[in-house]
Amino acid sequence: MAHDMTVDAAHAHEEHHESPVVFGFWLYLMTDCLIFGTLFAVFAVMRNQFAGGPTGKELFDLTGVGIETAILLLSSITYGFAMICAHQTKLGAMRAWLVITFLLGAGFLFMEIREFSHMVAEGNGPDRSAFLSSFFTLVGTHGLHVTCGMLWMAVLMIQSTGKTVLSERMMNKLTCLSLFWHFLDIVWICVFTFVYLMSVI
Repeated sequence: MAHDMTVDAAHAHEEHHESPVVFGFWLYLMTDCLIFGTLFAVFAVMRNQFAGGPTGKELFDLTGVGIETAILLLSSITYGFAMICAHQTKLGAMRAWLVITFLLGAGFLFMEIREFSHMVAEGNGPDRSAFLSSFFTLVGTHGLHVTCGMLWMAVLMIQSTGKTVLSERMMNKLTCLSLFWHFLDIVWICVFTFVYLMSVI
């Protein structure tokens, strides 16, 4: 009886300790919303400040950006599959879906870096105009977040290797990364619509 009470107390303490982790991460995402909101506002002000340089319509390739968008949205779906497998304790399948998600994220970053390098090589870097400065800052900040998400994902894959059961703490880490990854998808949809699409139309 005393042992059961001790176990229950420990379990309650773990829940009490871990539950604020996800809530705290929600608060972090709110601060990230403020950061991206500020960057979008700056881009809105600078979007027509070309300084005699090229416009978005002249620079942006919607086909390539559309492929980037599809890749990132698909990675959100594959991460969802990973979470389903995690809840079902199918850890091998979970890691496989995480690897696929990681590779999709890498593909997205590759295309973004290729776009940046192509623009810079043609003399259209962030120092060319206020429009390009705000563009590189906004899109680059999103790319940096994707990079951090991929590093986080790699760490979780390593930490889960060899395990047959996921602890509550590990599930919280996966849940927080899930929130982060889906948040990046939402931000990118805004980038695609507000930065690329509206600049080309």
